[in-house]
Amino acid sequence: MSESSKGTKLKALMKLQPKQPSLISNSSPLRQIHPLGYRVVVKILKEQSISEGGLFLPEGAKQNMQESLLVEVIEVASARDDDSGHETNVSGVPLGAMVLIPKEVGVKVPWDDSLRIVDTQDVLAVVSEITMS
Repeated sequence: MSESSKGTKLKALMKLQPKQPSLISNSSPLRQIHPLGYRVVVKILKEQSISEGGLFLPEGAKQNMQESLLVEVIEVASARDDDSGHETNVSGVPLGAMVLIPKEVGVKVPWDDSLRIVDTQDVLAVVSEITMS
């Protein structure tokens, strides 16, 4: 086996290994989520607590007004090609994208209330932020 193929194989194996944290935490275990099928893991982004008119909005009032949630895609379902070792996003939703989902959709992750596992068919739109100058 040549040195370059050994290096390539080693890099591929390193990608399969979960990243080890640099600090060991005794408070709670570290977990990785890998969605299966056409699903993504999203993190709910916090809304501002002040309305456009300058009024403070309590958490309950904000939640009652919303029909959808702005979330960030933090993990996507993927498949690995056995021949090339190339990993492909099978969910169709870009990793790191900001998307809108209906308020009541998805499965909440038990250890983190801000995370949900969502079917890609429930993603309403991809949101892009554009700065005006």
